[in-house]
Amino acid sequence: MSDSLDADRIAAQCSAVENGLVIEVVAETASTNADLRQRIDQLRSPVLRVAEQQTAGRGRAGRAWYAVRGDSLCFSLAWPFSRGLVHLAGLPLAVGVALADTLRALGYPVTLKWPNDLLLDAAKLGGVLVETGVARIEGSESVWAVIGVGLNVHPNSARDTGVPHEVASLGENIDRNALLATITDTLVDALRSFDQQGLAPFIDRWQRWHAFSGLPVRVMDQGKLLHEGIARGIDATGCLQLETDAGLIAVAAGDLSLRAVSTNKASHAATD
Repeated sequence: MSDSLDADRIAAQCSAVENGLVIEVVAETASTNADLRQRIDQLRSPVLRVAEQQTAGRGRAGRAWYAVRGDSLCFSLAWPFSRGLVHLAGLPLAVGVALADTLRALGYPVTLKWPNDLLLDAAKLGGVLVETGVARIEGSESVWAVIGVGLNVHPNSARDTGVPHEVASLGENIDRNALLATITDTLVDALRSFDQQGLAPFIDRWQRWHAFSGLPVRVMDQGKLLHEGIARGIDATGCLQLETDAGLIAVAAGDLSLRAVSTNKASHAATD
């Protein structure tokens, strides 16, 4: 377990605070995403809210996110956008690229699983949950996204017991305050770029870090097989490009799982 998370220590290493980012650290909350969504009409600047422990942390499709005090990073960033909600398609993938870029620069060979997971050695390291909404303040409206991230930092068997997939962590003796400051600065830069240019600047990097590129996969929805084919990356809107017997199709994000199909040459473990 590392030292406790501390707002002042994070801020001292995070250049984004110079441009108005507010950092909040709490010992425990149900969900940092829910906390910020409830305050969206009162926010006047971007807010990073971090919890040592979440009692009702969520991943995609309402799945539970397991974390233990001191061994993970669980945080949400509320960020305003200048364009409408329709232009935020693909934002979770851009966030994934920013996180992967940061961790790879630190020496961790992280890859991406569509639409919102971070993998390390084919096991789940973290995930992204983006929720969007319109804030109404003093008669005007603005579009906000609340970007939730869960990241396993230190190994912890108690945390990982019973999780229905392989779990990865970054390792021991990691300063979580410094790591979060670095992640935040990269993420803020990515959000500014996305606000101006959308997903386009991130597509090539997403393809580069794509864990299942060129592999046979199955797209599942609550245990039901929807599609099967070869993963060919993403399109301009962030949909999965899947090469099927019927041709190339685009699969939209949603309550989906992506499982690599075993082949004669190799066996790829499920990571949903």
